[in-house]
Amino acid sequence: MQIAAVVVAWALTAFLALAYFKAGKFKLTAPMATLAEAGMGWTAKAGEGVTRTIAALELAGAAGIILAPLAAEFVGFSWAQPLGVAAAAGLTAVMVVAIIMHIARGEFKYTYKINLALFAAAAVLTVLLSVYGGKLI
Repeated sequence: MQIAAVVVAWALTAFLALAYFKAGKFKLTAPMATLAEAGMGWTAKAGEGVTRTIAALELAGAAGIILAPLAAEFVGFSWAQPLGVAAAAGLTAVMVVAIIMHIARGEFKYTYKINLALFAAAAVLTVLLSVYGGKLI
């Protein structure tokens, strides 16, 4: 992988892993009332099961974009390379659904910056990992 692509890929990985870990942990552990008070009004309508499932997907994606490339490169688990690509693609899909949901609820004008930033970062990471076979080194 070329050095510029490695730097961009790891920067995106760090940003996405931190963002999705924090978001997923909050959605998984906070009471539903706390989530609604924090500006996530959609959680009341979506329900606890959907909210916790989204949290689990965000946490799995955050772990996958870090652990799969590391396992492939340093432990020799070459079978893990596609899992990193799948994790990044999954985070991209989560953001597509989030954008659609925020547009439907009339909230996109308040959330578009973070939604589009996370979508773009996840999409670019997906492409980089796909092009370079799931490797970040």
